[in-house]
Amino acid sequence: MQLREDIRNIAIIAHVDHGKTTLVDQLLRYSGTFRENENVDERAMDSGDIERERGITILAKNTAVKYNDTTINILDTPGHADFGGEVERIMKMVDGVALVVDAYEGTMPQTRFVLKKALEQKLTPIVVLNKIDRPNARPQEVIDEVLDLFIELGADDEQLEFPVVYASALNGTSGSEPEDQQETMDPVFTTILDHIPAPVDNSKEPLQFQVTLLDYNDYVGRIGVGRVVRGTIKVGQQVVILKEDGSQKNFRVTKLFGFIGLKRIEIEEAKSGDIVAISGMEDINVGETVCPQDQPEALPWLRIDEPTLQMTFLVNNSPFAGREGKYITSRKIEERLMKQLETDVSLRVDPTESPDAWIVSGRGELHLSILIENMRREGYELQLSKPKVIIKEIDGVQCEPVERVQVDVPEEYTGAVMESLGERKGEMLDMVNHGNGQVRLEFKVPSRGLLGYSTEFMSQTRGYGIINHTFEAYEPVIKGQVGGRREGVLVALDKGKASTYGIMQLEDRGVIFVNPGTEVYAGMIVGEHNRENDLTVNITKEKHLTNVRSATKDQTSTIRKTRTMSLEEALQYLNEDEYCEVTPESIRLRKKILNKNEREKAAKRNKIG
Repeated sequence: MQLREDIRNIAIIAHVDHGKTTLVDQLLRYSGTFRENENVDERAMDSGDIERERGITILAKNTAVKYNDTTINILDTPGHADFGGEVERIMKMVDGVALVVDAYEGTMPQTRFVLKKALEQKLTPIVVLNKIDRPNARPQEVIDEVLDLFIELGADDEQLEFPVVYASALNGTSGSEPEDQQETMDPVFTTILDHIPAPVDNSKEPLQFQVTLLDYNDYVGRIGVGRVVRGTIKVGQQVVILKEDGSQKNFRVTKLFGFIGLKRIEIEEAKSGDIVAISGMEDINVGETVCPQDQPEALPWLRIDEPTLQMTFLVNNSPFAGREGKYITSRKIEERLMKQLETDVSLRVDPTESPDAWIVSGRGELHLSILIENMRREGYELQLSKPKVIIKEIDGVQCEPVERVQVDVPEEYTGAVMESLGERKGEMLDMVNHGNGQVRLEFKVPSRGLLGYSTEFMSQTRGYGIINHTFEAYEPVIKGQVGGRREGVLVALDKGKASTYGIMQLEDRGVIFVNPGTEVYAGMIVGEHNRENDLTVNITKEKHLTNVRSATKDQTSTIRKTRTMSLEEALQYLNEDEYCEVTPESIRLRKKILNKNEREKAAKRNKIG
């Protein structure tokens, strides 16, 4: 069996924020891929604005570096389970993985998630213990944790013999021992060349190319990125694409792109083992196989993770509709959602009876909130309903998504966290006391129990707790109420500007969400009530002026700090009878029924019903 020793295909996998993207940066720098005078951003692979701001990778990206005479194709994968569909498909394109683990935090929920996917594909692993320069790094213990995780996930004997490289991606150092750190990435490169298998060279056989990722370009349309599994592909070649339903479509390869550094370069041909992008076919989808017209032979279909969460996207119909957005009509919103489907294969968009509403399903809160955040930045205005988990029927049993939750908290907060997750039907799996005042708890919790939990968790742990969760499986639905918001809300009585006087009158009733001078409308949520019921309030009330001078006249009125919510927090906060109104400039919460009397009538009807 002949191998292509001039190439290696590897995916970099890790938990969020363990340093994958920074490591790829250093590999690009030390391989000499960039010119001496080339200006390269930090975390160059994270090209989206939101990726840069949040420091997370959302879309899998591929790059290639030359090391000596070998081309190393590197795929930087998302660490977040919401983008699990991306991770799973990438595993089909590579022959090995570099598992990056933080030398202090050790194995985390998403470490388990991404490693499980890699081991299922029988890929060869190497381990990079990153952030070795952290003052509280514990390399030996973390390597033991990694080994335990490999064993627990059913790794075979060969996979358990993984080599370890110690590195600090931030400082650009690596070595074969924690103490032996050199300012070079050579140890990482040589480990990849020595341990990751070279692809088989079967370029003389008939072509098979599988589309794993989609990209879109206004000039050439849809672009399919994938690996040439067998044979050779050339520009101008007449090929056939095999669809999921068994049908076939002929097309001509108009352009072929290879990768070097962060650039996509036009090439004339590619052969087995190469990772390339092809254009020329408008209707190309993930999982489809490209073959010669006379030898159509499909590769096994790629499984794409099913959505677990859905919410309704609606045209904004609040009294402030159209004030701040550029795209506000149902046609514009639908066009944008359809465009998202071009490249996001884990997303579903279903029409409803109303032409102004769509049910959008995704892999989790983060997946959907990033789509919404992108839309508002592009000038769209819309309303959103409370997110709901998707219930599935498996073997005649109603099942719901369950997540594995890992919590790191100071010792004194463990009781409160255990109690609150217990109320949300959480089942404790493990508890480890690190002996430094920090405790790590592991739970299995229904996804619906986690909706809206992060705000409660932060206040319970005074901001010192860290929570991570990842989709585990579908399990039979747990009966009864799970999670949800307990407090009622303060709802504005009429339209106007929130006044300092009006806010001060309400401070004893709960937490206020708006600042003085903020425009509000009747039915808009302006705060959280400290009781369970909703309360309609007059937040625009002005103080009546009198001719009586007060002894404290010159003391200025001070109000407490208001609570400002991020998009994710606002979505988590919603109840069934509420909407989140999102515009390029504002995030507002409102009642579905704005009129106070109509709202009270509807509430009575529901109680009777």
